[in-house]
Amino acid sequence: MNLPNKITVARIMLIPFFLIVMLVPFGWGSIQIGGTELPVAHLAGALIFIIASATDWIDGYYARKYGLVTNLGKFLDPLADKLLVSAALIVLVGLGAVPAWMVIVIISREFAVTGLRLVLAGEGEVVAANMLGKIKTWTQIVAISALLLHNFPFSLISFPFAELALWVAVIFTIWSGWDYFAKNRHAFFHSK
Repeated sequence: MNLPNKITVARIMLIPFFLIVMLVPFGWGSIQIGGTELPVAHLAGALIFIIASATDWIDGYYARKYGLVTNLGKFLDPLADKLLVSAALIVLVGLGAVPAWMVIVIISREFAVTGLRLVLAGEGEVVAANMLGKIKTWTQIVAISALLLHNFPFSLISFPFAELALWVAVIFTIWSGWDYFAKNRHAFFHSK
C-alpha cells in the first residue's frame, strides 16, 4: 500500500476517535470564547475532524505529485470522506445542531453515488471524484467544522456562518449528485 492510501486509511481510523470524543460524556466542561460557550469535547472533536479532513488534501497531493494514483485510492479516498462526513453529521443530528432532513439528503446522495460507482466498477470503470464532487466535500467539511465549533468565530459578530455553510453544502450535495448521475447515466442503460 502506497503512502497516499495509508494516509486515507489513517483518515478512516480517526473516525472512531472522533466518535468517542463526541459521544462519551467525559465531563471536560466548557470554555467561554466571547459570547460562545463551547464544550471542550466539541472543540476536541472539531480538531480531530479538521485534522482528518486535511488528510484528504494531503493524500491527493502526494498521489498526484508522485504519480501514486491507484484504483484502490480512487475507491478509498471518497469512501473515507463519506464515512467521516456521515459520522459527523449523524453526531450533529444527535446534538440537535442539524436538521435530520438535511443529513438524510446528504447521506442519501452519498449512498446513491457509491452504488453507481459499484455498478461502474463491476463493468471495469473506476470513476474518481470530479471537481464538483470535491467542492461538495469541502463545503460539507467547512459546514461541519463550523457547527462543531458552535459557529465560532462568527458567533462573535452574530453572523450565522455555520447555518449558511450547511445550506451551501446541501445545495452542492444535490447539484453534484445530479451531475454525477447525468454524466454516468450510461450505467443504467448498458449494465448487464
